[in-house]
Formats: sequence, C-alpha cells, structure tokens
Amino acid sequence: MPKIVRLSPELANQIAAGEVVERPASVVKELVENAIDAGARRVSVAVEMGGKRVIRVEDDGEGMAPDDARLALERHATSKIRRAEDLAAIETLGFRGEALPSIASVSRLVLKTRARGAVNGVEIRVEAGTLGDEREAGAAEGTVIEVADLFFNLPARRKFLKSDVAETTQISRVMTQFALGYPEIGFTLTSGGRRLLQCPPAATFADRFFQLYGERSDLVPVARQGAGLHVSGYVAALAETGPVRGPQNVFVNRRIVRDRTIAHAIQAAYAAATIKERSPEVHLFLDIPPARVDVNVHPTKAEVRFLEQSVVHEVLRRAVADALGAAAVPPPELRLEPALAGEPEARGRTLPGVFTSGPGGWLPPRSEYWQDASDATRLREVGTERELDDSGAGPVTSLGQQAAVDAIKPMIPLGQFRDTYIIAVDADGIAIVDQHVAHERVLYEQVLEQLARDRVPGQRLLTPVVIELPAGPREALLAHRDELERLGYEVGEFGGGSVRVSAVPALLGTSEATVAVRALADDLEGLDRASRVEDALKRIAATTACHAAVKANFRLAPEKMRYILDELRRTAYSSVCPHGRPVVLRITRREVEKNFQRI
Repeated sequence: MPKIVRLSPELANQIAAGEVVERPASVVKELVENAIDAGARRVSVAVEMGGKRVIRVEDDGEGMAPDDARLALERHATSKIRRAEDLAAIETLGFRGEALPSIASVSRLVLKTRARGAVNGVEIRVEAGTLGDEREAGAAEGTVIEVADLFFNLPARRKFLKSDVAETTQISRVMTQFALGYPEIGFTLTSGGRRLLQCPPAATFADRFFQLYGERSDLVPVARQGAGLHVSGYVAALAETGPVRGPQNVFVNRRIVRDRTIAHAIQAAYAAATIKERSPEVHLFLDIPPARVDVNVHPTKAEVRFLEQSVVHEVLRRAVADALGAAAVPPPELRLEPALAGEPEARGRTLPGVFTSGPGGWLPPRSEYWQDASDATRLREVGTERELDDSGAGPVTSLGQQAAVDAIKPMIPLGQFRDTYIIAVDADGIAIVDQHVAHERVLYEQVLEQLARDRVPGQRLLTPVVIELPAGPREALLAHRDELERLGYEVGEFGGGSVRVSAVPALLGTSEATVAVRALADDLEGLDRASRVEDALKRIAATTACHAAVKANFRLAPEKMRYILDELRRTAYSSVCPHGRPVVLRITRREVEKNFQRI
C-alpha cells in the first residue's frame, strides 16, 4: 500500500479553508473584498450569533452570469489575474481564487447573483463543498452571499471560536477598516437585527472619519510624499492622554495590512519624541506603486513585502515625525547621509554649536537672561536653521535629520502659579506651562543635538563622587559605560558595591551628580538586555535632562520664564517631555468667552 495518497477535493478544500477562514470575521473580509472588486457602491453585512449562525453580504456590484457564478465556486478560479506577470502588480483586493470554495467547504453557502443588464439571476447552493441546487432566480443587480453554520462539519474548529460578542466585535472592526479605506462606498453592518454601523457614501476621507469617530482633537493629520510614496491619515498626538495602546489601522494601497516595517517606523517616530513606551492610535494610508509591493505572501493577504523596505520605513517615519512636530535632531546613533532617492538634496546647514570652549573646559555660553554661572549651566540658547523643500511643503534634510519647526505660538509670561507653573498668554488663549517638564524637553533635545554631531561635553569633578549601589543597578551602569561617556559621564568601579563618578555633563551641575547617577542606574537596569545602544542613549539623555531642568517649587525671574517659553517654541515635540508628561495645559479664548457668557 503506497504511503503517499492524493487528497480528496473535499479534504483539500477544508485544508485551504483553514488557511483562509480563521473565524467569521475572515469570511466577512473575503466577501466584502470581492464586493469592492466588483465595483460595489453599497455593501450591507448582516450577522447572527457573531457570524457563527449566519453571515449575509449583499452588494450592488456588477454581479455574475450563471457560468461565472459556477466557476467562482471552484478552487483557483478568479477574474483578477490572467497570467503570471499579473502577480507582479496586483491592484485588486482578492486574487487567489480560494475564498469562495474555501468558505463553501466549511459551511452551508447560498450564492445569488445577477449580472448588470441581465434579465434574471441565478441561485446556487453548496453544502460542505458539495454543489447542490442551481436555479434561475429573481435578484437585484449585484451579489448576495449567505454563509450559514460556519464550521458545522469541523466541530474541532468551531469550538475554538470566541463568544458571540467577541466575534461580533471582530467583524465590526473589519467593517470599520473597510469603511475607512473606501469612503466612496456605503457600508452597513447589523447584528441580530441591531444596526452596529451605518456609513453612507462620503465625499472625502475626512468626512468618513468624522462619520466613524466624530471630532478627534487628540489626533493630528499626517501628509508626506517622498521617493515615489505618499503617506496620509491621522496619528495620536504626543500629549494624548488616552490609553497607551490604541487601534492601529494601516492601509497599503487601500489594503489593510499588518507589517513589521510599518509598525517599527511608527514606533521609531514616537520614540524620537519620548522614551515612554506606547502603541499609539494610528489611521495611516500608504500609497505605493503596485510593482514595488508584493501582496501575495500570506493566505489571508494580511501581510505584504516591500521591494525597498528601508525606503518605506524612512518615508513613513518622517511622515509621522513631521506630524508630531518635526524632529530637530536625528536619533543618537545616526550620522548625516545622502537624502533618499526621489527627494531633493538637503540644503540645511549643521546647527550652530551649543557649547563654547572656556578656560575651565567646555561650558555653556552665558545667556543674557541669567545672572549667575550656576543658572547658566541649566539653560542654554540654541540656534536653528529652517529650510523648505522645492514644493514648500515642509523641511527636507538628510537621513535622520529634520529641521525644527515652531510647534507653539509665541507666548508672553504673566507669572508663576505655586512656583511650579508658568502662566502665559498667546493669540489662542491662556497657557499653563509646567516649568520643569518644559525645560526638560528643551534640554533633552539639546543633548541629542550634541550626540548627533559627536558627544556631550562633560566637566570633571574636583573630587570624584563615590556612590554605593545595589548589585543590579551597579552592573547595569557599568555595562553602559561607553554610552555614558558619550553623554559626558565618567563612571568606573571603586570596589565593593560602589562606583566612582569622575565627570558629569556640563549642563548637570555637581550638586545633581549623585541623584542623577542613582536614577540612571535604576533606569538602565530596567532596559531590556536586547535593547539597542540608541535606546540606552535616549534613556540616559532623558534622565540627565530631567535632573538638570529647573524644579517645581522654584521661583523664576520674568526673564527666565521668557527664556523657557522662547526655547520651548523652537523645540520640536514641545507638547510632551521625553518621559511622556504633558508640557502645556491650554484654556482657549472660546472657552474663556463661553464661561463669561460672551458667546
């Protein structure tokens, strides 16, 4: 008896169904994609028991003739491709020719369709992959597919489905994604007769977004073109105070995807602004020539492969970074490199030096705002250059470097509240600025500017400081000596459970040395062992800036308040500190006038 046997068509279809149909939401996704490819302008989905009992998808697309309807239920039959070359530039959502037969093999399916202009339609019934009755039927132009008793013939698969509510939630999410991706199409979703989603056709994406989410002041728009790619949509603002994790809807050529390159680019853009870990809410669209992306790498078409992965990553990272507040400096490990292909060459000059050399070594330049040397070591002035690309759309610089933009308007300080908050006014209303986190943001970016060029100048201590630390933090500190040295620290072993600190960054001040080093040791111990050097550098920079910044309950002269506000205005990502805390609380003019009943 041979060991190798040919599988029956029924079993082969069930195996294929296991790859394509994971749950009811998978069925909805495949059927709605077919409806969109058929030119539908309205798609209606109805489910019962989370889609386990019934899924009904109705569209007003071009429909099918009887012969095409029969072929659509056979494996590897499709209208989307004709030859192997077509796979190199897929422009439709469905193309594998597996969805309908796979779904039909694990359910009781009824297909009713009528081609545009045809007098009559056709109805075909399939049970567990076996063709049943076929008859002429009255039907509207378009297609209706009803899937009943999903996985009725595979009880092992059915028992792994979630509750009705959980499955309905997944279907609702899929339908929301389709509604986002195709604003020109009307979508309706009902569950057990209850309407969950109703989106009439919209003129623009912004109109559709409002239909789904209403006014969202916690999101910022994204728009960027580069290297033949176009990125648009919305992302969570840095100061957004909602959940750390939010929905992430990412579309490539209007196809919803999960992609590591895209996910990493989004994280990198946020990581440039804050070391706070988060998975932010995003709704992003990436348009790319079809020949530069392969969508044929996953049975459910949920993943893609890019021809130029690094280019996609950089364009997307820059797009999100620009939306959040164009980064003034590159990540610490980057050096200036040629501009991306397809983008103008960088014209911006390097930023003026932050430090100047003095008889005592490297010291910050004295600002006219400061009255003594100790204050001068805390706040420094930084000049920036702003350059526009040929289109005038925004800053263009070499890889990893962005020109700073004014994220906030000029503010006039009025005074302090409890020696902790600067009260200021601008053209939009009243601003309450946390002086510590504002100064922390300014210093953090100044430190990163130095790292981008070389290293942060340090100042040697007349008497080295010996600090006793627990074993874990001590070893973490010593393991990152190279990174600490780039930031102006000189740390070495002293014996026993102690370390010796011989130098600290010039901006820190000797009085803060012990507290800052202890905090650094704790922070570095919390880093994952697999973390990159960049992560350690940014963690050290953030902690250093935090301890060098002016503190709460600290009286500021008017000139010092003005200095902080002016520097903050020239600082990228000015809405949050590097640890993710908000910098500014705003009371708009409209809110003031409303409370005084002037409007």
